[in-house]
Amino acid sequence: MPSLTTDSRGRSPYWICCYTSATGQRLKKSTKVTVKPFKGEKRKDGSLKTVADKRAEAWEVCLSTERAENHAKNGTLTEQQARKIIGEILERTTGESLHNYKARDWLNHWLDMKEQVRASKTTTRYRQVIRDFIISLGDRANLALAHITPKDVLMYRDSILKSNKTARTANLSVKVVSAALNTALRQGYIQANPATAVESLPVKAEERGTFTSAQVSKLIRAAKGDWPGAILLGYYTGARLGDVANMRWDAIDWRSKIVRFTPSKTKKPVTIPLHRDLERELLKNAGIGKTPMFPSLAGKDTGGKHGLSGRFAAIMERAKIEGKRTQASGGRTLSSLSFHSLRHSFNSAMANAGIAQEIRQKLTGHTSVETNKVYTHHELEPLRAAVAAIPSLRL
Repeated sequence: MPSLTTDSRGRSPYWICCYTSATGQRLKKSTKVTVKPFKGEKRKDGSLKTVADKRAEAWEVCLSTERAENHAKNGTLTEQQARKIIGEILERTTGESLHNYKARDWLNHWLDMKEQVRASKTTTRYRQVIRDFIISLGDRANLALAHITPKDVLMYRDSILKSNKTARTANLSVKVVSAALNTALRQGYIQANPATAVESLPVKAEERGTFTSAQVSKLIRAAKGDWPGAILLGYYTGARLGDVANMRWDAIDWRSKIVRFTPSKTKKPVTIPLHRDLERELLKNAGIGKTPMFPSLAGKDTGGKHGLSGRFAAIMERAKIEGKRTQASGGRTLSSLSFHSLRHSFNSAMANAGIAQEIRQKLTGHTSVETNKVYTHHELEPLRAAVAAIPSLRL
């Protein structure tokens, strides 16, 4: 019969369970239930807990501990039985149930969480990866999450390569799976992330396309309507095409001469000083409030031949600018130059001017600064100097 005691030397604040192990030994084990309730600790009905309440909680833990030992002694302690006992302890003492996710259920739960904090395009890509991973798992997707092994992740990665996808695509897909498992690890549902045991495949480095300042000038001269302003905004802020197209006038603080917006991809606000060329262009048709800066581009799809990316490609063609063509999966050919290259050009121009990487990271949004970060005047000065270092264009 188990019993409860306290530490006679007063070193432990917890009730101690005295019980008989499966081998017949008499052992002592902390219940991790404090002898005295915490200040303000309450029962389910809202009344304050007493020492008697805490003793009752510790007794439930103690009884369950010996029950588990009895199962072990009789050879009937299975993983399912152990989880059931632990779940009963948790529910009786805290009122909360023990979550025992199947792999399939956890992965879908993770996707639901990501939809609340990621852009729709990102979550669409995540859903594709997780769907394929679940298919790769087969019947194992119905096992407890803790049963997923490095071999499962490796088989999924190999299936990607067998479908004629690139090593880069395989690595990115494993990275998404690893992110889902990392969240489970942080929340205590698994003890280790099996995806971290799978090494990344070597990837042939690809040259990042950048526009020269002369090429950007050509693009602006070849562009019409809202596009000249959009190109300048991309070049002098590093903003992605979707963010540029949907930029509102309230993102501009004319008095402080800054652009402040939240990229749809990262959801982390960035603050970028206005370059004199960009300020001059935007003032030509300055608006107010939530009015779109570029009405003809706002709300349009960015992808595809007839999307904004395709329209930008047409501007490149008129400007007689062509990037290096590379073969991609599915028989496609990709250009090393696109609207996104303006982002690389923004970073490259500052690097060529000797701007430190830390400053460039703040301006491109590749940083872990806290949400709603507001820069002081002193903090803005090095950012202003960095943007001002980008040479003016010859238009």
